[in-house]
Amino acid sequence: MLLRLAYLGFTNAFALLRLLPGNDRDKDTEILALRHQLAVLQRQLGGKRVRFAPADRAWPAALLSTLPRPALQNLRLLVRPHTVLRWHRDLHARRHAAMSRPRRRGRPRTVRSIRALVLRLAAENPSWGYRRVHGELLTLGVKVAASTVWQILHTAGIDPAPDRATTTWTQFLRSQAEAILAVDFLETITLAGTRLYVLAVIEHASRRVRVLGATAHPTTAWVAQAARNLVMDVEDTGCPVKYLIRDRDGKYPALFDAILADAGITVVRTGVRMPRMNAIMERWVRTCRRELLDRTLILNQRHLLHALREYEAFYNEHRPHQGIGNARPLAPLPAPITDPDRLTRLDIRRRDRLGGILHEYEHAA
Repeated sequence: MLLRLAYLGFTNAFALLRLLPGNDRDKDTEILALRHQLAVLQRQLGGKRVRFAPADRAWPAALLSTLPRPALQNLRLLVRPHTVLRWHRDLHARRHAAMSRPRRRGRPRTVRSIRALVLRLAAENPSWGYRRVHGELLTLGVKVAASTVWQILHTAGIDPAPDRATTTWTQFLRSQAEAILAVDFLETITLAGTRLYVLAVIEHASRRVRVLGATAHPTTAWVAQAARNLVMDVEDTGCPVKYLIRDRDGKYPALFDAILADAGITVVRTGVRMPRMNAIMERWVRTCRRELLDRTLILNQRHLLHALREYEAFYNEHRPHQGIGNARPLAPLPAPITDPDRLTRLDIRRRDRLGGILHEYEHAA
């Protein structure tokens, strides 16, 4: 409409300039000719209704609004005089509405930093509902409506607090990883057919493995001594252990749990046939079998202990672990190489363990 109205004003301005040099007689003649043409058009229409576009309405309304009503009565128009006056009133009403209308409709958008803060509070506090988050924002001096907080959480796909407050076993293990150990027995058979039992412990936070020993007869005395060795090792390293996860294997005597309880370590037993409750230890058992035991012919107990010690050093000092960002339990990751010249002159050497079963790669000295 605005483009059409501007076009009409532009063309009529040139028409006015064309009329300025003419005299009154020429103008009167042109008016009479235009009136005659208008009368001819009205006879041809035969009472049919003429439809005007919004821009076509605005131009005669603005042009004829200065004429008095008697003068409008004498004009030969396609519409009645009161219709022109109504167009003029509508034109003023639209102009007033456009000036008083706000530039943006509806509620203004929430500031991006406030949205990020709401999502952060909800993520760090799963038990907080939208009203609790709203109250925390008010204590920080951020004034928003509680419905706005709900809308932000709903748009982000965050469930209500009762659905987020439930703690899964995985979440519990991750939150308590610094204070959790996991222990398990694994079996292997020597070349002569002797069955040997290996007792190993892993730290959830660092993934450090301790091989407590291997024996063909896991008696109560042997398992209890392994528990004492574990307690002394934990105290020497300063590891803040509070819990130890184990399965319900009958090879664990009551004395095993008692020794750990005296050291302030609570034993947590997994459910019946639920290995996922001790998933990290079960994963290490599988890794040890795939990378070592399934590729080695074990001669005797002494050979098994030697292989396990080598694998323990390899696992703790060199092998990267995806669960902790590809870090190593006892050796942090080095700083990345940023020198382009050094990257083009990489000299990597391989070190073999256990006759080439395990490979370690490092920079040449």
